Amino acid sequence: MTLPYAIMIFITLQRISELIIAQSNTKALLARGAVEFGRSHYPVMVLMHASWLAVLWATVGGAPVSMPLLAVFAVLQAMRVWVLATLGRRWTTRIIVPKDEAPITSGPFRIMRHPNYFVVICEIAVVPLMFGLSGWRCSILRSMQPCCGCASGRRMPPIPTPSPDRSPGAAPRLRARP
Repeated sequence: MTLPYAIMIFITLQRISELIIAQSNTKALLARGAVEFGRSHYPVMVLMHASWLAVLWATVGGAPVSMPLLAVFAVLQAMRVWVLATLGRRWTTRIIVPKDEAPITSGPFRIMRHPNYFVVICEIAVVPLMFGLSGWRCSILRSMQPCCGCASGRRMPPIPTPSPDRSPGAAPRLRARP
């Protein structure tokens, strides 16, 4: 078995085990009167993650693995475990707020408000790059444009792309794609 496939097996088994843990935690939280937010967008998130995995499985093949990015991925996994351990039975893949319980402020939550989101966003970018799928950089950035525009109330500026009309030997000029 090649390293890319071993990594993909790890990621896939991790996601499946997280769904099992999340389902158990979700039932317990809702039974205690917790409130779920964003229920309508949850299927879209599941579809996005499943599509991400499917595309990775279809494209990694015998791709070389970037060792520095594999190290970044390992750090992200340590952060993921830290988040799960800190949240305990409150961790889920959904947005569920327990009634009459204070927000968690220990562990990674001392550093940032939503460390699990940070880990997932970084993984979505790092894993394809780790396999040398560099075209994903622009795809990821472009796919984030509507989200960033909605969240901030303004649109992100267009991502510059190399201009095809340049003389040979000249440094590439960047122009905004319409």
